[in-house]
Amino acid sequence: MPYPTLPKHQSGFTLIEIAIVLVIIGLLLGGILKGQELINSARVKNLGTDFRNIPLFIYGYQDKFRALPGDDGAANAHVVGTNATTGGTTGNGIIEGAWNSTTVTEESYLFWQHVRLAGLAPGSTTTGTTDYPPNNALGGRIGIQSAKPFTDINGSYFICSTGILGKYAKQLDIQLDDSNTATGSMMVGTVATTAGPPVATTAIVDSTAYTVCMGI
Repeated sequence: MPYPTLPKHQSGFTLIEIAIVLVIIGLLLGGILKGQELINSARVKNLGTDFRNIPLFIYGYQDKFRALPGDDGAANAHVVGTNATTGGTTGNGIIEGAWNSTTVTEESYLFWQHVRLAGLAPGSTTTGTTDYPPNNALGGRIGIQSAKPFTDINGSYFICSTGILGKYAKQLDIQLDDSNTATGSMMVGTVATTAGPPVATTAIVDSTAYTVCMGI
C-alpha cells in the first residue's frame, strides 16, 4: 500500500523578513538623500564664500595701498603688477569693464592680478593664461564690475557669478540677502554685463543655470 504524499512546503518571505527588507531600503534611501543634501549645502556654502571673500580682497588692498584693485594706477609700483590701459581712467574709484572681461588690460580683468600679487587671493598672476580667469565652486566664471548688472540692485561694486543652478541661487539669496531674487543687494537672472530685469523667486527653475550678482 503506497504511503500518502505529503504536501510540499512552499518557500517565501515571511512578513517579518519583508519588513526588515523595507526598513533597510528606507535607511539606504534616507542615507542617499541626506548625503545629497549635504553635498548641496556644501556647494552653496562654497558659492557664498566667494561672495564674502571678494569684499575682503578690496578692503585689504585699500588698507595696504589706499587704492582700488584693478583701478590702481600705481599697481606696477605697489605689487609689481600691470596698470590698466583699456577703458576709463585709473584711480577714479570705478572698476571699469565687465565682470567677465577677457581683455587683459581692462580694470575688471586686472583686479584679480592685483589682489593675487598683494597676497590677498590665490590664483595665477599671469594674464592671458587659461588658468587666470577665476571660477566659482561650480566651474562658472566669477568677477566684479562697477556698472549695475540689474536694474535697481543696491551697491557700489557688483560681484557676479555664473553657471549657478536655480536651486543654489535661491539658497544663496536666503543666506546672503532678503530671500527675494528680484530685490535687495543680491539678484538672479540671465544677465551678462548690462542692467536688465532680474528673475523673480517664483520663476526660478531649479535645474536652470543663472547668473547671480551681489552689490557691495
